[in-house]
Amino acid sequence: MRVGWIKMGGLWPLDSGGRQRTFHIVSALSRAHDVTVITTHGPADDPEATRRALSHCQRVISVPHQAPKAGTARFALALARSLASPDPVDLRKWRVPAVQRCVADLLEARALDVIVADFIVAEPNLPTRPGVPVVFFEHNVEFQIWQRLAAVERRVARRTLLAIEWRKVRRWERRSLRRASLTLAVSDVDRRTLAREAPGAPIEVVPTGVDTEYFCPSARAEIPHRLVFTGSMDWYPNEDAIRYFATALWPTLRQALPGISLTVVGRRPSAGLREALAGTGIDLTGTVDDVRPYVDEAALYIVPLRVGGGTRLKIFEALAMGKAVVSTPVGAEGLGLESGRHFVSAGSDEAFVQAVVDLLNAPERRRALGTEGRRLVQQKYSWAQISRVFERHLQQAVQSHEPGHLRPEGRVAVSAR
Repeated sequence: MRVGWIKMGGLWPLDSGGRQRTFHIVSALSRAHDVTVITTHGPADDPEATRRALSHCQRVISVPHQAPKAGTARFALALARSLASPDPVDLRKWRVPAVQRCVADLLEARALDVIVADFIVAEPNLPTRPGVPVVFFEHNVEFQIWQRLAAVERRVARRTLLAIEWRKVRRWERRSLRRASLTLAVSDVDRRTLAREAPGAPIEVVPTGVDTEYFCPSARAEIPHRLVFTGSMDWYPNEDAIRYFATALWPTLRQALPGISLTVVGRRPSAGLREALAGTGIDLTGTVDDVRPYVDEAALYIVPLRVGGGTRLKIFEALAMGKAVVSTPVGAEGLGLESGRHFVSAGSDEAFVQAVVDLLNAPERRRALGTEGRRLVQQKYSWAQISRVFERHLQQAVQSHEPGHLRPEGRVAVSAR
């Protein structure tokens, strides 16, 4: 197959769950198929490093583009323009003419058999009638993330903006589902949610994977009562989780276990988060080259997410390293884990605190959970297994493609205002 893979925002380094998921699947596919990656890079990114990391790909085309970030004047302008438009601001900022031209050129040259639109933000860069099947890779149910953000937001003005945004994203997501030859979700929970949004749209599941050789148990000694959280701290659901944990749960935990400590590991934490955690005893590392030493030394891995969609690679990484995990139901959503066997699910603040205290005081119980979690991901969720499932779905999309694609819904263009 000749696969065109559109992934906005880059693929290297592997410092986010979305990048990791895409990178491992693309790497495996490119060893057996002709894969062209079309992506973007910002001023601080190294497109040559991306090309070296994906050396088996036929082409890696990376065009310069810096999407406006929340809190900047450019983002405020994009948001203001979005308010007068039916287009979500999150899609407007990823509409890149250079990417559109690359896709159009490859299609005109008849160089592709199938296009993968990776995340919903890739979709506005597709032509209306590409002439080849389009596979929509849904790492999350995007509107659900915005909807959950609105639900936990206390500031009225921001909650109003989020309510407008999630409804816009929902309309776009429905259109994307209806127009794609096939949508690939990352869990059966997401598949069911998406099927309700677009009845009759073809949707299959490709589970989340983990590199079980890279993430594995080590002989490093645990630090007693040490907690760890890992995740991209420039992704708002992660920041929200740590802010809430620090405010609502951390004081109670420190009272119950005076020696407790927490390390938060992840790229680009905001100045606001640093300020909020100052003096709390929570260590915020910022960007690190390797998260494994921090997970190794922790006695317990926590996932206090209140907002999210898709599935969290961070939990599989912790389980692959033999770590016991305490997570909210949102944090472990869609992973196919059994609470009490592979991890502990805690659906309230009180339950989360109690689970942390109980497990920190029960080393044998922690080891049992870690052992079962490691066994599960080895058996079902290696990247080699996941990539074969993805490949099979792409082949089926190509084989079942009918001339004249897109599907009847057609593409609704993002306005250029």
